[in-house]
Amino acid sequence: MKKEVYMVGGVRTPFVKSFTAYSDITTQKLMEISLSALVKKYKLEGQTIDDVALGAIMTSSKNWNLARECVLSSGLAPQTPAYNVQRACGTSFEAAYQLYAKIALGFIDTAIAGGVDTNSAVPIEVNKALRDAIMNLRKAKTLSDKIKVVTQISFNELGFSTPAVVEPRTHLSMGEHCELMVKHWHISQAEQDELAYQSHQNAVAAYKNGFYADLIVPVGETKKDSLIREDTTQEKLKHLKPAFDKSSHGTITAGNASPLSDGSSAVLLASQEGLSALNLKAQAKFIDFQVAAVDFVNGEGLLMAPTKAVAKLLTRNNLTLQDFDYYEIHEAFAGQVLCTLKAWESEDYCQNTLRLTSALGSIDRSKMNVVGGSIALGHPFAATGSRILASVGKLIEGSDKRVLISICTAGGMGIAGIVEGVM
Repeated sequence: MKKEVYMVGGVRTPFVKSFTAYSDITTQKLMEISLSALVKKYKLEGQTIDDVALGAIMTSSKNWNLARECVLSSGLAPQTPAYNVQRACGTSFEAAYQLYAKIALGFIDTAIAGGVDTNSAVPIEVNKALRDAIMNLRKAKTLSDKIKVVTQISFNELGFSTPAVVEPRTHLSMGEHCELMVKHWHISQAEQDELAYQSHQNAVAAYKNGFYADLIVPVGETKKDSLIREDTTQEKLKHLKPAFDKSSHGTITAGNASPLSDGSSAVLLASQEGLSALNLKAQAKFIDFQVAAVDFVNGEGLLMAPTKAVAKLLTRNNLTLQDFDYYEIHEAFAGQVLCTLKAWESEDYCQNTLRLTSALGSIDRSKMNVVGGSIALGHPFAATGSRILASVGKLIEGSDKRVLISICTAGGMGIAGIVEGVM
């Protein structure tokens, strides 16, 4: 019999613009900050958690055992196991999904999911010729052998590269793909700017009412997200230049897209037995998860997979799109969110692509991303899923409210989930 799986709560660092406040902090250290804060918040010092799943996308070979190393610095008992997870922008949500399944099947009773990304610590790679020369230099036994290897390195072999958010099969960036999507769905810049503006307004209001006070752990002098723009207006947003399609037809700008960000987050999960053992209460319970993918190479929109994941989730749980009190739709781009909403409203798309009998319909947008979305808060890729879960848990704590979560990812994938409050 499947066990119920609960979320106790979560924490995160402030999310900041890449190459600023966290420039001197390693990926591992940034993840350790959230994980250690979670341990302290729920008095888990010295406790053995059954499993920990953490992930990062923009990382290096030095972090081959990232999750386990973070656990060993967290205050948890060293007997706590850990492993790495990666599903692009859905990484920490995927971590929660996997741990949910383990708890539901009775394999474990307590778990922690989380993620981190810092473009400020992104690895720089040398080209193959220089890499081969360096390896030959390490194998050279005599000084003359070493000199011979060095003298054979040409100037052209001294190049290097940094990771880019580009799809290897199309050579287009995520923003360029999203431009194709908004053109297909006829989404204007004004519509995108309006959604971006609302994201900032919701985040500002959440900060003012103290929502984030116990969710965010300071990192040095950084105590709050640095990307929220209280003074932004739709008038200011409309004058920003296109960031990807730089012609007069481009509509995606730096103002209506999530910025490159650094940060980490983590959430604590447990069964009823786990809650009792740790003497903790649940904020929410997980109902279900679903992943999906699209054939973006052959014409499907790169970031449209959540439409499929949500459709399958609703069908399996006998729910409609309107059966939710809140919607957390990851804002990689305002245009991507709007394409998703428009697709759910389309009879043609829902019948021919999602294989439904009719359109899923509209949502009440006043219930969407009510404490700010990724455009305002930031999007450290692997940290976004558990950032959303931590916020959702607090948002619906002590209620029976239901939340639909939807996250698009690179590679044409999407992941969605349903979470309900615990009275």
